[in-house]
Amino acid sequence: MTTSTYRLLPEWYPQDGIQLTWPRPDGDWQALLECIEGTLARIVIAVTRYQRVLISVPDEITRTRLTATFDAYGVPKGQLLMCIAPSNDTWARDHGPITVADEAGVLQLMDYTFTGWGGKFPADSDNRLTQRLAEAGLWNCPITSRELVLEGGAIETDGDGTLLTTEACLLNPNRNPRMSKATLEQQLAKDLGVDRVLWLAHGHLEGDDTDSHIDTLARFCNPTTIAYVRCDDPTDPHYAALQAMEQELQAFRQRNGEPYRLIPLPWPQACHAPDDGRRLPATYANFLIINGAVLVPTYGDPADVIALNALAVAFPEHTLIPIECSHVIRQHGSLHCLTMQLPQGTLAAAHQTAEELS
Repeated sequence: MTTSTYRLLPEWYPQDGIQLTWPRPDGDWQALLECIEGTLARIVIAVTRYQRVLISVPDEITRTRLTATFDAYGVPKGQLLMCIAPSNDTWARDHGPITVADEAGVLQLMDYTFTGWGGKFPADSDNRLTQRLAEAGLWNCPITSRELVLEGGAIETDGDGTLLTTEACLLNPNRNPRMSKATLEQQLAKDLGVDRVLWLAHGHLEGDDTDSHIDTLARFCNPTTIAYVRCDDPTDPHYAALQAMEQELQAFRQRNGEPYRLIPLPWPQACHAPDDGRRLPATYANFLIINGAVLVPTYGDPADVIALNALAVAFPEHTLIPIECSHVIRQHGSLHCLTMQLPQGTLAAAHQTAEELS
């Protein structure tokens, strides 16, 4: 395949900050609003120790309240940017921009089409959010819009032209039904500089609305290391698929022909929604890499400590910060899903706006 002069940046590339989308009071989080705001606040406090946080908020009332809240927590004003912009939901990983760099390091934001994971949920405001933030002057590099339906949580990269993804998501007819696997690979090569795609045919989490996003299953920790979820319980309904996924990962090879260093992550006890009993997608693969630290989702489970120890091996030079995410999975996502990293050079200088975008 012919690749472009651009390359998709890995998550460990130096960052200006991360992006969050604050929940609307009348949105899907309404019944859990206090809980999810508490989790997001812990993310903000943790991340601003290392870098900035960009938050899109639903209205002026929320912006004013959060400004006072984070000021009381001691968050430095220069570490926090807020912009009023409409949104449907909080999953910045999937409606946020995907950043590429050319050979000289010049950055560009790829604004792909977001359809609420194949039309499952309303997404019109989320799909316009990257452009609205551009109109508010918050980006420091140009944006390229794409009709291709693609979510950030669906792709992982080693930063050197290799993409890790799942067939269940990228080849799902609810995303780009007129594109064959070969055509999709050609488009990814053109947009992201990808010349090698590692396709996982197995692996899923019950309660996951994304059709098996890779960031719930397996993650690059560095160019040679992949952390992945492993199920050792033969009675669990995930067992067969995750065992098959593990075998696929073991068969993958680096460019030099060497196998990847694989770090298994534990399987937490089954979590179920209190209202309908539906299983929730608790996964330790949904961690977030930032400058100098890794935020790790925890669930009040004995496996939390095992997961933290495993990821400490994968990230020996990073500080590991646990973030309790039991409430986040109630809406069928986790920590990484709430965030989008903004590589160094993407975010404008300190900027405040109270202008409401329409």
